[in-house]
Amino acid sequence: MSNGPTSLQDPSLPILLRHARDAYGTAMRAALADAGHDDIPENGLHVIGGLARQKGDRPLSHVIVELGVSKQVAGQLVDTLVVRGYVRREVDAADRRKLVLALTDRGREAAKIIGAARRALDAALIARAGPRDVARTRKTLATLVEIARDRRER
Repeated sequence: MSNGPTSLQDPSLPILLRHARDAYGTAMRAALADAGHDDIPENGLHVIGGLARQKGDRPLSHVIVELGVSKQVAGQLVDTLVVRGYVRREVDAADRRKLVLALTDRGREAAKIIGAARRALDAALIARAGPRDVARTRKTLATLVEIARDRRER
C-alpha cells in the first residue's frame, strides 16, 4: 500500500474501514454526478440503497434505526430526499399512525447508478485481491457488525 496523508502501511482496522467506505462513497457520488444526481445529501445514499434492496414501501422507523440517527435528523434527510424527488413518503395503509417510504422513478434511477458503481468497485477489488480474500473480508466484516449489534442490544 502507498503512503499518503494517513499511512496505510500498518493501519488500524477503523482507519481501513473509513477509507474503504470512502472509496465506495466516492465512486458512487462520482457516478451519480455524471448522471445529473449531484444533489443527494449525506446519508441519502444509505436511504436510497436501503429502499432499493427492500423492494417496496419501508417504514420510516426502520430507516431511522439503520442510520443510527435521531428521528429529527432522519426526518430532515427524508424531507430533503422527498423535495428533491428521490423518495415519496406516505401514510402506511395498514397503520395510519406510521409513515412509509418508497423510491420514485428518479430514486430508482439513482439506485441503479449506485448499484452499478458498487459492482464496478467490487469487480476491481476482486481482480486485485482475489475472490477468496474478498469473501473472507465480507465474512469478517459481517462478524464485526454482529458483535456491534450484540453489544447494542445488551
